[in-house]
Amino acid sequence: MILYAEVECFIYEAHSLKEKRSVIKRIMTRLQNQHNISIAELDYQDLWQRTAFGIGTIASNRLLCEQVIDACLKTIDSFPEIERTRVERQWFG
Repeated sequence: MILYAEVECFIYEAHSLKEKRSVIKRIMTRLQNQHNISIAELDYQDLWQRTAFGIGTIASNRLLCEQVIDACLKTIDSFPEIERTRVERQWFG
């Protein structure tokens, strides 16, 4: 099974693209290291305080995929400078 989640976020502390990239890089690195997922910034590259991530995981069953994505969302929520505004999930396979 493959689960893909698109996550939109608002970044409170970013006052420039450089600050935004710093926050995003920390989040993406932590997610990849802790949860062994694929992640990319998908949208809002030219806006300082918004971002959209695409997160993908593959597992042998739906429950494992859900657990990984839920853990990723919890990790994103652990960063005080960012707030999740939307999550959309899509199944493949």
